Formats: sequence, C-alpha cells, structure tokens
Amino acid sequence: MRHLMSPLDFTTDELEKLFDLANEIEKQPEKYAHICEGKILATCFYEPSTRTRLSFESAMTRLGGRVIGFSDANSSSAAKGESVSDTIRVISCYADICAMRHPKEGAPMVAASKSLIPVINAGDGGHQHPTQTLTDLLTIRSLHGSLGGYTIGLCGDLKFGRTVHSLINALVRYDDIKFVFISPTELRVPDYVTDMLNEKGIEYEEVIKLEDVIGDLDILYMTRVQKERFFNEEDYIRLKDFYILTPEKLALAKENMLVLHPLPRVNEISVEVDDDPRAAYFKQAQYGVYVRMALILTLLGLA
Repeated sequence: MRHLMSPLDFTTDELEKLFDLANEIEKQPEKYAHICEGKILATCFYEPSTRTRLSFESAMTRLGGRVIGFSDANSSSAAKGESVSDTIRVISCYADICAMRHPKEGAPMVAASKSLIPVINAGDGGHQHPTQTLTDLLTIRSLHGSLGGYTIGLCGDLKFGRTVHSLINALVRYDDIKFVFISPTELRVPDYVTDMLNEKGIEYEEVIKLEDVIGDLDILYMTRVQKERFFNEEDYIRLKDFYILTPEKLALAKENMLVLHPLPRVNEISVEVDDDPRAAYFKQAQYGVYVRMALILTLLGLA
C-alpha cells in the first residue's frame, strides 16, 4: 500500500508514467469510465475547499466509483474531539482510498501512519499540496512540452503559499530551471527554500516588481494573498492587491508564455486576461481532474 504525502514521494520516472496515464485518460476517457466500479473514495476535508474537493469527486465519479465524506470539520466527529488517527481508522472500514485536507501541517501523515487504505494529502496548512503540484507539472508538460529548460516566475504570496513550496521542491529535480520570485518583502519565499536552492546550485532571483521581469519568463505562476494565513486584517488589506496581472502588463511578456494559477483567484489576475491565449489556469483546473484520476488508479493498483 502506498500514500501520497509529498510530490517527492514519486520519482521523476514514476511521475512520467503518471502523466502519460493522465494524458491517455484525457484522450480516451471512455476507456476508464468503469474501471473503479465498486470502489469508494472518502474525502475528509477539515478545511474549506471547492476546486480540490470537487476535482477529487469528479475524478472518482468519472472512473465509475463513488464518493463519501465531509467538507467541513464541523460536520464531522472532529467537532466532538475525535482524533485524525481514530477518524482514518473508521474511514478505512468504509472506503478504499482517502483524500484528506487539514489545516494542521502533518495531519495527513499521521492519518497515513494509521490507515488501512491509501491516503492522499489534499493540502495540509501552509506545508504541502502535492496533487496541485502534480496538476501544475502535468499542465506545464502538456502545454510547454517538457519539465525542464525554462524560467518560471512565482508571484504573490510566496511565504504562506503551500502550492508554491510544493512546486519549487518538485521542479528542482529537473534540468535547466531558473526561478524568479516576485513578492513584497513581507511575503518573500522562506529562507529554507532559498537555502535549498543555494545548496543545489539552482539559479534564482528575488524581485518586487512584476513588470521588471515578466519579459524574461516562460511561465508565470500567480498566487493569491491568502487571508486565512494572516494573523491580522490590517496586514492582509495592505498586501492583498499588491499584484494584479492586467493586459497591459501581459503585453510585456513573451507570446508563448503560460500564465498559471492554482485558483481561487481574487483580484490578482484581471478578468480581461482570461481571453488571452497565454491564460492557462482554467485548462490547469481540467488537468487537475485527469491527474487525480491517474493518481487514484495508481494508488489502487488499477493502472
């Protein structure tokens, strides 16, 4: 039995097979429409989510399986004080695989250590969001053609953004990647990330203004400033609109640059950008379903 806690739980060769499967599912969905009949996915979401939870539910449903679970800790026995360990032991009696999101870092790992079924980390605090990273990698590979040889700018909340941290950790395993970190000083990427990049000899730069570097980028990964990660309202209000990608700024970019965003979007990408062919964030959401379908099949041993 295998779990997914981090994007690094899969080797790059295993990721290639996973992405090949996801692309095959995209092209031949009917081939996989009944493969999970009789299987049940439990979605245990202790923290609000729309895209990730519905993406998992869509993935399992498209495979012919069923879904049970909860979308709020207050609607589960966690509200009565039940531990994650006890919850997963019970869920193991009801389902074949579990996707868990939790506000506390490491909670899905605790669940995996006690589980009798595969557990997928669907996001834990500001720590990891591995299935979003798999989505990002599949999107880049499918639209860019490879997972190496480009400059990627990560813009916005680089301090608290678990999607950013996961993606950086995954991309350092590929050749010829350069990072450009675009953020206000208060939301800079943590030191442990830059220390890791320095140790590996991977090129990066840190800037404040998006306009200064957007023309150098092959991929721009936008993120929202997350209200739920701030300790006070004043800091959030001051920083929430620090970056807004507009058609005017996008005019400075390469014609084939990709704009990605893990969503949800607030104000950081103008809606006028949506019709630009470089805007790939809604395609990215669709790739999230395909990669989760491939992951479910792989962890259940059906691929």
